[in-house]
Amino acid sequence: MLGSSVLVLICILLVFLLIRIQRPKNFPPGPSPLPIFGNLLHFNLANPLKDFERFAEKYGNIFSLYTGSRPAVFLNSFAVIKEALVTKAQDFSGRPQDFMISHLTECKGVVLADYGPLWKDHRRFALMTLRNFGLGKQSMEERILGEISHVVCYLDKNIGKTVDPQVMFHNVASNVISLVLFGRRFDYNSETLQCYIQLITEISKILNGPWNMIYDTLPFLRILPLPFKKGFDHVKVLKGMNLKLIDEHKSTRVPGKPRDFIDCYLDELDKRKNEVSTFSEDQLLMYILDLYFAGTDTTSNTLLTAFLYLMNHPEVQVKCQQEIDDVLEGKDQVSYEDRDNMPYTLAVIHEVQRVANTVPLSVFHCTTRDTELMGYSIPKGTLIIPNLTIVLKEEGQWKFPHEFNPANFLNEQGQFEKPEAFIPFSTGFKSRIYTTGFTFNSFQFLRKKNK
Repeated sequence: MLGSSVLVLICILLVFLLIRIQRPKNFPPGPSPLPIFGNLLHFNLANPLKDFERFAEKYGNIFSLYTGSRPAVFLNSFAVIKEALVTKAQDFSGRPQDFMISHLTECKGVVLADYGPLWKDHRRFALMTLRNFGLGKQSMEERILGEISHVVCYLDKNIGKTVDPQVMFHNVASNVISLVLFGRRFDYNSETLQCYIQLITEISKILNGPWNMIYDTLPFLRILPLPFKKGFDHVKVLKGMNLKLIDEHKSTRVPGKPRDFIDCYLDELDKRKNEVSTFSEDQLLMYILDLYFAGTDTTSNTLLTAFLYLMNHPEVQVKCQQEIDDVLEGKDQVSYEDRDNMPYTLAVIHEVQRVANTVPLSVFHCTTRDTELMGYSIPKGTLIIPNLTIVLKEEGQWKFPHEFNPANFLNEQGQFEKPEAFIPFSTGFKSRIYTTGFTFNSFQFLRKKNK
């Protein structure tokens, strides 16, 4: 019996030796990976972000971990991220494909699609269409302020009752993006709106939880009915809802006279129907979900963080209130153009985005060819993860890196000044314009509720 047990142990050891993971030559340092599991067992899955900080302290501004047998390189300082994503942007411009999030999106949409003809075509189309429907313009501001008026009415009706601010802010952000995508807003009690928000929220929890890491590390478990299956079920339901909205648009649209994003896309399909194209109705289904997710989750979480910190720092709220009242004397509504006269309020909004840390690991990249970074060799296809959590509180980049303080965005004259290390969504990520503008216009809520 003892001999059999010893033989089994020897066989297991031999298997582990045969399939052990070999770190590439001159690869960034990191904890030794185990066969099959990689570095999965090095994490506290309840809060892996703390483990990433611990590894950064031990191994430095660039270290490596393994998801199963696949290497991942973490970038843990602003200098390293800038070197990779700006100076050597072409080398680090890929998107990893064999991960849960890419499987959920089917590599469609625009945020997570691999850089290629599909991504280029749809990014160009998204920027042009969203710009035409008001992103960064007065018409978008009007949509936001219009939705804020609905929030004020909603709160007035619920005086003396309990209101969940997380649900409220999700409703607000969802309706603003819905006006752009679908050409309509939904009542806060709408079953469609609540279902959409609930499914998006649950998918976000799965992607930010331990099951996502397990899915990516142990691909042989994907066939089992484990909790990550809910994510795929939810995406299927959301695509069905999007299909219904697209069918409604088909029956009511006037070609050449688009009312919203869906109409614009259908017009584009008409133009390209006789040519080989990256545009398709199947792509549109995920495209809508992609833009909806990008335009609501970060915004609603930023607003929730803003009001949490304003409640805990009443002195900051008072200064914001005073500045808003002084600048808007004689005006009923705030305008995005007023931001230049509200340096303190603008500083508060950016400080909220810094401490909110809504996208802690940014959007994953991968190398498109063999390259080098900070003296290390990075092979083609290596997963690249910008650790924004560390950058947004990096010593030397901020006056007060570990506390909530609007002075992080104010110069000695009290004017707004944005440090280069302010990359809450990584470098060049366009939705930060939308989120900042949305949050700024939402501070109209402060003025209306205190009058």
